[in-house]
Amino acid sequence: MPTVMGFFWLLLGAMCGGSFGLPSKYIRKDTPWENLWGPFFLFVTIIIPIALGPVIVKGFFAVYGQAGWKAMLLPLIFGLLWGLGSMTLGKSFAFIGLSLAYALNYGAQIATTWLVPMLTEDRHLIFTPFGYTMFGGIALCLLGVIACGKAAMLKERQLGGAAVEAIDAGEKAAKKPRMGIGLAIAIASGALCACYGLAAKAGNEISTVAEVQFGNSSIGSAWAVMSVIVWGGAVSSLAYCAGLLTRNGTWGNFGKPGAGLAVGLALVMALLHDGAIFLFGLGYGELGNWSLPIGYPVFMCFAIIVGNFHGFRTGEWRGAGGKSIRWILAGIIILVAGVCVLGLAHAIRAHGAVAA
Repeated sequence: MPTVMGFFWLLLGAMCGGSFGLPSKYIRKDTPWENLWGPFFLFVTIIIPIALGPVIVKGFFAVYGQAGWKAMLLPLIFGLLWGLGSMTLGKSFAFIGLSLAYALNYGAQIATTWLVPMLTEDRHLIFTPFGYTMFGGIALCLLGVIACGKAAMLKERQLGGAAVEAIDAGEKAAKKPRMGIGLAIAIASGALCACYGLAAKAGNEISTVAEVQFGNSSIGSAWAVMSVIVWGGAVSSLAYCAGLLTRNGTWGNFGKPGAGLAVGLALVMALLHDGAIFLFGLGYGELGNWSLPIGYPVFMCFAIIVGNFHGFRTGEWRGAGGKSIRWILAGIIILVAGVCVLGLAHAIRAHGAVAA
């Protein structure tokens, strides 16, 4: 039963993760980027963690006092980098759409998440069955990213350079061929978002304090760590949005008609975003030894599929041509295959088959 519930939570979390960008499709066309994403990051990084923290975590604020700043420093730093990744993911949604942004971000995120620990901590395992399988999975993920990039360029060519709407303030009616910039931003966002995993690992001391000294469950300790990470992300994401609001003179938009819609959509996006993190942690804990080899691939694959389903459903590929659609579908399939191979690599390591 725990295994069944574990998969249920993971699939539900993947649906949230693959859907959190969808409400941004329904914002008024004249709404500047920062008037939607500024409130989103405020909800994600400050309001939701603090509002729900005392409900989910026993001694929520006392945990941090006991752990001390030394234990919080690295999660905050890596969280700041994750915040940059989330901010650039939001940019890439506007530049290239949900479908491409999800595929490229998750592909780069998966490859970085697995590659960095191997090169920094497990170099002795590179020339082993585990290492070969892991690099095979990473290669497939990167190949999937390349295929998605190819689809994007074909789409732009087919649409005559009008594939993406300009998102800068003052260019509401303009259209510019910014696909290349969007691709670079989406891939960079994936590499930066992978810092969340490094932040979570650096937060082990906070997790131990929450569980051992305050009697929290694994879910409570996970929320305590997550909160510190997103507080670090608040520094980068909110500072950027505040800078845009000031530079573009768009603070006043929050008092204009349509502001309520933007804030409401931002809240829905934030609930889906933090819900994905929470449900992933819930399902991950239920699966035990199957969490990384099976649970992680299931979550990532389903999130990629859900994100692309929303992209196709909302007409992002309408008029793009059959060739570009075949390339994006091939890229998604290759990404899913790469994630599955990475799951196999972990299974090899878990069973001790790492020797050459």
